[in-house]
Amino acid sequence: MENNQSAGTLYIVATPIGNLEDISFRALKVLSTVDIVACEDTRTTKILLHHYSIEKKLISYHSYNEVRRIPELLQHLQRGLSIALVSDAGTPGISDPAMLFVREALDASIPVIPIPGPSALLAALIVSGIPCKQFVFEGFLPKKKGRNRRIDMLKEERRTIVLYESPKRIVRTLQELRRKLGNRKIALTRELTKKYEEVIRGTFEDVLRIIERKPVRGECVLVIEGS
Repeated sequence: MENNQSAGTLYIVATPIGNLEDISFRALKVLSTVDIVACEDTRTTKILLHHYSIEKKLISYHSYNEVRRIPELLQHLQRGLSIALVSDAGTPGISDPAMLFVREALDASIPVIPIPGPSALLAALIVSGIPCKQFVFEGFLPKKKGRNRRIDMLKEERRTIVLYESPKRIVRTLQELRRKLGNRKIALTRELTKKYEEVIRGTFEDVLRIIERKPVRGECVLVIEGS
């Protein structure tokens, strides 16, 4: 398919995972010059844009409305408008919606440009103290269906494993992983780049002893040594 020269551009823009100063100069330039910002939560994105005195038209784009929102956004792009796609924090498309929109834009010969930046999984990995030359990112484990099977698949994984987890489920998840994977070295990070940033390092048992006494708050990234 020939490139549509009159089409706008879709920018995939990474935004801070906590500290607003972590945004790049290039990301700010893009956010300042695009016509529309598509975002998970308009309230969250408004805080970031207001901090840098940027005013833009915001359109919500999240996992619950992406299928019906994509045609509308594609129409804007085909009319020549440019769009920045952002998530609430970090890089869109990792554990937040983006892939469907990117695929549809590419199918329509619309340029898609990445604006790299913050990523919670990479931030956690590099401070974990666990080898990160090779790693596998698993995102969130299934809450119910397929959960045991997914954990069983990780038993023989030789690369470092990175998981996301909510504070409500972190104790249960650590207990299950300890039982099935053995008492490996791990690093549990929370609130990275924020005021109460914390990294708890040790074995599964070490970390469980700490967080069972002091409940965890804030979204967690768990780094686990490989088999």
